Amino acid sequence: MRISRKKRPEKPLVVQYVKNRDITAPRVLVIDDEGNNLGVLGTPEAIAMAEDKGMDLIMINPKSEPPATKIVDFSEFKYQKEKEIRKQKAHSHTSEVKGIRLSVRIGDHDLEVKCDQAQKFLDRGDKVKIELILRGREHGKLDLAYDIIKQFMAKVGAQVTIRQEQEIQRQDHKLTAIIAKK
Repeated sequence: MRISRKKRPEKPLVVQYVKNRDITAPRVLVIDDEGNNLGVLGTPEAIAMAEDKGMDLIMINPKSEPPATKIVDFSEFKYQKEKEIRKQKAHSHTSEVKGIRLSVRIGDHDLEVKCDQAQKFLDRGDKVKIELILRGREHGKLDLAYDIIKQFMAKVGAQVTIRQEQEIQRQDHKLTAIIAKK
């Protein structure tokens, strides 16, 4: 399993809104800048009302019948919506599955290095997929391979509280398990 270190480009936060003369519905439900319902009006009349106040008529819910619109300052409205999206994005963390490869012939120091690496991934909020690939006559030493994975999980568990997302499974030539931080 290859670990990708490339940064992915951010998606733009801009949400497209229909405003003023772009509104094609003949009649719209109008809400003013203070949140009061002004009722169903003709679109030209609603646009004129918004322009009198020096604001814009923005379609909030195009799927309702008639479409719901609001009289607001568009630049301020757009800024507030983008701010909400940024706040939601900051609070959401998508956890990735990071891979750690072990071997039946792994040394004690190498196992410690892998444990430190796994701890770093877990502290960041990612899950860790432990892989142990069996080669040749190692297929006959399955109990040793299971012990190495259990030993690795015990060492990581001594540093960080972990939970097993996936039990140790054999998939042809490799054993895999997934752990995550509690």
